[in-house]
Amino acid sequence: METSGGIQASLGGRYALALFELARESKSIDAVEASLATVRDALAQSPDFKTLTTSPLVSRTDAAKAVSASADSLGIDPTTRNFLGVLAQNRRLGDLPKIVRAFRTLAAQHRGETTAEVVSAHPLDDDQVAALKQQLRTRVGRDVAVDLSVDPQLLGGLVVRIGSQMIDSSIRTRLNSLAHAMKG
Repeated sequence: METSGGIQASLGGRYALALFELARESKSIDAVEASLATVRDALAQSPDFKTLTTSPLVSRTDAAKAVSASADSLGIDPTTRNFLGVLAQNRRLGDLPKIVRAFRTLAAQHRGETTAEVVSAHPLDDDQVAALKQQLRTRVGRDVAVDLSVDPQLLGGLVVRIGSQMIDSSIRTRLNSLAHAMKG
């Protein structure tokens, strides 16, 4: 089954598609999506967890045990917990960020939404996220799920990616453009 956006094109996309099919069969798409968001946050906030998923020095067995223990402490649903174990056994934990993004895209398509990757300089509060979703809905013409991340190097503003379209209103980009214009 080929999905729009070429989700199957990458190895991470194929894993995400397999997980999505399992979640759809067990009617747990929302639970799996929430668990993957928790895993993504753990990767961003815990250097130890990130090392566990990327280090070639951690054996498959040790990685599987550690991921299982981590999944229990993070409150991960059973489908995602088992999936993390498969990734550990196949030495694919390093693909988690790609898998999470691809799964979110598949879940959004399933709900009839478009997914936007949004990078901000500072965390957005609920009101800002709601306003952003409304503006994107107006621009795109359909509901938009947002995948939020923070990059303090932007200094301010947002970078929004919807498919191949990018809207960059970051202060870093504006300063770079100004510096380039002043050189010329």
